[in-house]
Amino acid sequence: MKDYVLKTSNLTKTYNSTNVLQDVSVSLEAGKIYGLIGQNGAGKSTFMRIAAGLVFPTKGDIELFGKCGERDLQAERKRLGCMIEYPSLIPYMTALENLTYHRVIRGIPRTSIENELLELVGLKDTGKKKAKNFSLGMKQRLGIAIALLGDPELLILDEPINGLDPLGVVEIRNLLNKLCEERNMTILISSHNLPELYQVATNYIIIHHGIIKKTINQTELEENCKHHILIGCDQPEKLVSVLEMQLGTSNYKVMPDKTVKLYDYLDDKELVARTIFDNGIVITNYCIQGDTLENYFISVIGGDRNV
Repeated sequence: MKDYVLKTSNLTKTYNSTNVLQDVSVSLEAGKIYGLIGQNGAGKSTFMRIAAGLVFPTKGDIELFGKCGERDLQAERKRLGCMIEYPSLIPYMTALENLTYHRVIRGIPRTSIENELLELVGLKDTGKKKAKNFSLGMKQRLGIAIALLGDPELLILDEPINGLDPLGVVEIRNLLNKLCEERNMTILISSHNLPELYQVATNYIIIHHGIIKKTINQTELEENCKHHILIGCDQPEKLVSVLEMQLGTSNYKVMPDKTVKLYDYLDDKELVARTIFDNGIVITNYCIQGDTLENYFISVIGGDRNV
């Protein structure tokens, strides 16, 4: 039986008669990193805010760590850390003072956690510098540190790498991977930096106009995006035989529509085409395919007209 930390069923949020979220049903398993992908206004932040208890759904159900109902949800949210939209910082305080403030109001007794987290996110040398004088990247780091104060089992981060320089992006990526692997922490992260998200997420949730368009894991995504020669023909069974017997490859996949994805011979397409032709097979489709995460996202939400 799978261990879900967050489940929603038909979750809907309406503002001024407009559905910002519509019938959202997702399940987040423990110890995985979920990339929440969508355009501005797609409903990403609203979904995160509902999960964190910052707003209430118009209808639908939410379950945290197997519990539901407002009283139980409130208790289970102590196992959650979040940074949604903007880091919750007090501008006239230092990084350490900000952490102390949030630790005290949340009733966390362990004082040593503050310096541990500052080192973890790369802010241990900020000294007396006030948060108002931090760069955007430094503010993001401090926001993540605050979200980690309670050693959460579910971490929700909205655009955490926004404003980071390339080195900072790599450091946050490594941090998230470490938290997931060493602490079995589940992480829900939204980002417009899809190439970077591709390097950290194990699962993806694609949302468009408040509707979940696709949920997919890393293996499935790589299968969809893997470059291949797509072959359509009038004799798919014979084509498979030719690939194995004459071209010596079994690195192909027959699709439900009887087209064949060939993962070998990408640099020798002419040989493949000539061999197929010489065996009396009529080719109806023959092209190189394979997408990036950005291409895949665009295709899922309906093409360039929706970007």
